[in-house]
Amino acid sequence: MSKSRPADMTPDEFKQWGHQFIDWVGEYLAHPERLNVLSQIEPGDIRRQLPVLPPQQPESMSEVLKDLGNIIVPGLTHWNHPDFFAYFPNTGSGPGILGELVCAAFNVNGMVWRTAPAATELEEHVLGWLRDLIGLSKTFKGIVHDTASISTFHALVAARETIRERNVRDEGIGGPDAPRLRMYASEQAHSSVEKGAMAIGIGRRGLVKIPTDPEFRMDPAALDAAIRRDLDDGWRPFCVVATVGTTSTTSVDPVPAIADICEKYGLWLHVDAAYAGSAAIVPEFQYILDGCDRADSLVTNPHKWLLTPVDFSAFYCRRPDILRRAFSLTAEYLTTAEGEEVTNAMDYSLQLGRRFRALKFWMVIRYFGVDGLRDVIREHIRLGKHFASLVKLDNRFEIVAPVPFSSVCFRLRGGDAENQSLIDRVNATGKIFISHTRLNEKLTIHFTVGNLRTTEDHVDAAWQLIQGLVRNR
Repeated sequence: MSKSRPADMTPDEFKQWGHQFIDWVGEYLAHPERLNVLSQIEPGDIRRQLPVLPPQQPESMSEVLKDLGNIIVPGLTHWNHPDFFAYFPNTGSGPGILGELVCAAFNVNGMVWRTAPAATELEEHVLGWLRDLIGLSKTFKGIVHDTASISTFHALVAARETIRERNVRDEGIGGPDAPRLRMYASEQAHSSVEKGAMAIGIGRRGLVKIPTDPEFRMDPAALDAAIRRDLDDGWRPFCVVATVGTTSTTSVDPVPAIADICEKYGLWLHVDAAYAGSAAIVPEFQYILDGCDRADSLVTNPHKWLLTPVDFSAFYCRRPDILRRAFSLTAEYLTTAEGEEVTNAMDYSLQLGRRFRALKFWMVIRYFGVDGLRDVIREHIRLGKHFASLVKLDNRFEIVAPVPFSSVCFRLRGGDAENQSLIDRVNATGKIFISHTRLNEKLTIHFTVGNLRTTEDHVDAAWQLIQGLVRNR
């Protein structure tokens, strides 16, 4: 006689435990001050608390919930904390969290329209909303990826597809007649651009890093000169990546001038607006995307500044036919009767399986409204500039880059060792978390305001903590 298979939770059990887990999450969000922002554990501490072998018999959800609080929470750096000031903004808001819950319940796979019609059509619709809000033309087709790194990868593959001298899709990137390919990005561009060059077969040597001006923006004259040199030396330029909101300083590259150069030489222009692109929903900041309508592709991440839980990256392409040419491959079991009447997302990306990510973004937009989202971004920028004003009042510190948004790059006057020591001591308190970068060969502190729950009091307390640790060194 065969053994009966384990059953899932009954609807009543699910509701019982669902209430308890929602209460747990509500408490987690309600009292962040109880937690260290930066995890204070040592490497290996989590695994030492876990059994070597998985449980052979079912365990109670009460034990799981207990271990969640006792083992997992202390081992997290809490990105959703109002005192998280490192890297970039990141808020998992209430409606977004609920959207993730419902997404998991549906558990759909939106690989083609037929497998999840609502997932496909809602994604197209909310990306249309966002496209219009940031001021892009309707010629741009949107698709959701997990992160900007993957969106940029897709942009580079599409750019490579435009090279007429080589049928890369069928013949591959190498061979005796293959052109030597070159792409270009600012020396301040995100590392995903360099990784993308590695992933699509261009290699790190195929990427030229263009110098920046004193405000850390790409120098168009240097870009033009680099392209001309490469043409003279037998290289085949094919792509430029401009950045709106660079990783270290949030500087905005001069996209109109870069677009002129790309049109002059027939190069694909991709704009990485992963961080700052969201700010363009605010009318007075829409200028940051000037010239981007002339780009071939653009990415912005609602999971950075539009209150959507990780992950959600909005990738737009003005030449979707090229994107489709690069990725479309339909196995027999994926053919459907709808044909060109619908969008099959698998035709525009590497992946086949796709989560229903648009659901949480739809819920966020509906809950906060466009005006609410705009107010959040305005307030974060105000708080960033407020923090910069506090730094300027203390002559022991210096601001080392412009502050166009909510990120502040500053340093303690002195050497790298002093600044590293300050960063380490600040983070060791567990009360706030700050990160670093390197500008003009100097270690620099990076402070970003970006959580929905962060107030001016949090910013003031963070600055007082930093100042106090300088006084007490």
